[in-house]
Amino acid sequence: MLPHDRVLTSRLLPRAWNAKRPTISTRCRSVKATGKKWTVKQPVRKGPHGAWTRPPDIKFADAATRSKLVQADTFIPWLISRLNTLVERSKDAGFATFARNLIEILPQRSIRTALETQNPRLPSQSEWQPSEQSRPLSLLISLQQAFMSNGESGVDTQLKYSYHGLLASQKFSKVDIENQEKLADLRYPVEWYPATRAVQRNIILHVGPTNSGKTYHALKRLEQADTGIYAGPLRLLAHEVYTRLNAKGKLCDLITGDEKVVQGGDGAQMKSCTVEMVPLNTDVDVAVVDEIQMIGHKERGWAWTQALLGLKAKEIHLCGEERSVPLIRELVASMGDKIEIHTYKRLTPLITMSTSLRRRLSNLRKGDCVVVFSRVGIHAMKKEIENVTQKRVAVVYGSLPPEIRAQQANLFNDPDNDYDILVASDAIGMGLNLAIKRVIFESVSKFNGFRIETIGPAHLKQIAGRAGRYRTAAQADAPARNLDEDKEGSKTSLSMPASNPGLVTTLEEADLPILRKAMLGELDPIMSAGIFPPTSVLLKFATYFPPSTSFSYILLRLHELSLRHPRYHLCILKDQIAIADTIQPVQNLTIHDRIVFCAAPATAKNTGMPAILAAFARCVGDNSSGALLDIPEIPLNILDEDIKMDRNYMERLESLHKALILYLWLSYRFAGVFINQAMAVHVKRLVEERIDKMLAEYSSSPAIRERIRKMREEALRQISKLNESVAELGDSRGQMEMPDAPLLPGGAPDQEQFFQQENARLEEKSQDTGNHHRLCPSETPDYTRERVD
Repeated sequence: MLPHDRVLTSRLLPRAWNAKRPTISTRCRSVKATGKKWTVKQPVRKGPHGAWTRPPDIKFADAATRSKLVQADTFIPWLISRLNTLVERSKDAGFATFARNLIEILPQRSIRTALETQNPRLPSQSEWQPSEQSRPLSLLISLQQAFMSNGESGVDTQLKYSYHGLLASQKFSKVDIENQEKLADLRYPVEWYPATRAVQRNIILHVGPTNSGKTYHALKRLEQADTGIYAGPLRLLAHEVYTRLNAKGKLCDLITGDEKVVQGGDGAQMKSCTVEMVPLNTDVDVAVVDEIQMIGHKERGWAWTQALLGLKAKEIHLCGEERSVPLIRELVASMGDKIEIHTYKRLTPLITMSTSLRRRLSNLRKGDCVVVFSRVGIHAMKKEIENVTQKRVAVVYGSLPPEIRAQQANLFNDPDNDYDILVASDAIGMGLNLAIKRVIFESVSKFNGFRIETIGPAHLKQIAGRAGRYRTAAQADAPARNLDEDKEGSKTSLSMPASNPGLVTTLEEADLPILRKAMLGELDPIMSAGIFPPTSVLLKFATYFPPSTSFSYILLRLHELSLRHPRYHLCILKDQIAIADTIQPVQNLTIHDRIVFCAAPATAKNTGMPAILAAFARCVGDNSSGALLDIPEIPLNILDEDIKMDRNYMERLESLHKALILYLWLSYRFAGVFINQAMAVHVKRLVEERIDKMLAEYSSSPAIRERIRKMREEALRQISKLNESVAELGDSRGQMEMPDAPLLPGGAPDQEQFFQQENARLEEKSQDTGNHHRLCPSETPDYTRERVD
């Protein structure tokens, strides 16, 4: 039982509240909603240490920062502020009473011990049901975990679930709870794939940094096989491998969430897929799973775990970062399969420059790639670079049609034309074949759909690693290096060193310390693999609830009760809850139908998407016509209008594009309902052409470019302000570490010192091999010249 009889201490409440707690009415008066930002006024009473610290605005806080804010004693004041806001907005009198009671209970109960307890899972209903006293303690733990994972939206969802849980708990008998907990035992995911467990598989793990050739070696083995599967994290990569295999005479199908290209009537022996679409029941000789480190992703990790545990392949090649090795070893051992580990080194060195470009686009040179994190920003940057440098610029980002994307990549890779510079999204970090000499980050923060956040070190390093690309796929025809057996039976691939390094820097000087700290830091090993309950478990679990029970509550209940092995974590419910609530009123949907819709590529918060989701769900529930022209919620009429250069028109186009992607995705799951695939593909292309044309024109406006610049400056100020707030709250790790590498003022390495270090290394190596070789200036790269292709 969690203790509940202590007064809150300074770890959880501001000092003034510890010294002398104000009454509940005083606390309620201290909270006020002001526009879109929730702030807390200074309390009327002050303790001996003065007024308590105002909770910082969490709009720009990422998960790591939210965790620090919790440790810095700001969560309770923020939660009280949020509860008061929800009370004012709620139309449900019962929920409003529930929130008011929680506001009154929070400052009066001892919860310090509860918050210090590191529970591996959320407390189950049965854990806090017997005791009225312990209920707020467990609820607060759940709210704190939801806050650290998903911020404000996570807290709102958990509050809603807890309220419905209180109502539903009266209907559960002890036997019902025991049966639910038995089905929620997710400790042994390897048992979910019995057919695969009957196959003895050989797992080959290719690990190393970016630009080390690990994926190249795996794909060469795939090309030699009679049957095989490639699974990658992006549609871009699936398209690239699909094109590559077909160009080499290996017929290959393409399978992504919203697109299927089948060769012939029965399909080809090779398949290139996004990892979520891997056909688990297909027997193949070789499978390649790219970017295996994403197995630890908090949202998508389940797809990589499913591929690793469930693929029926004799050989599975996993490509990714070295920090995934310990976890993969454990998983393979639990399955009884064999494992080989091939370790690679970068084919070219990677150097972080000592200075940024200081926004001087005139300093751009041939082979540079400017990374921008929005489509409008990409087109604006392209126009600005062309105006300043008088050079032609190629663009690459995920939503470009495959043909245009391949054309743009080829223009940039070809050294004999005048497309010297590339502007691209962060999609290049996942392994697209581009001959980039220098990566320049336009910003180290981006909008994640809800807030602007700083990009994580792992993602920054992965994008930066694309600089100094050794060779493109078309050039990579040299035979693989011999593999040397190590003492443990693994294999290590020694990559051939190259003299032409990659460079990485930022456009703005303020971003450079963040980039350099990320490049210097060591990434933590991946501790657990993501899982998500399979459809069979969800179907059985739902049978223990009345037919009228909200499906979102069933999902949350399963997550709450789930038991997991420490090597696995349950992937968070990001959009599934909102989708489940959106389609809840639709009649005649089976549980299986609702499961399919909750997995759809849609966000109920997007403009117009709730109505579109509900309309698609009604088509399935009523088994009515899902013809594209028969669904009035799809705003096809926008195609009859002339292009308008305003934000509202752009949002309507994007809404239509998302609706068409969802239609295509559902057409592969409910083929008898959504019957106009070909028409949807055609209309989707028309919409993409309009969006691209509008983006190009929209971003050419000086006013738009100025607005983007001001948004970036505001984001930098907010991130800086938040970092200062965290530092004031006790974070003593705010100082950036700077590299000791010898650098010239312009960002190039000190070549003389480079010669000395490299010659010392070669001299040491020559003592073992007997081959003596020294570097001279003519053999080292000239960092001041343009890239030599």
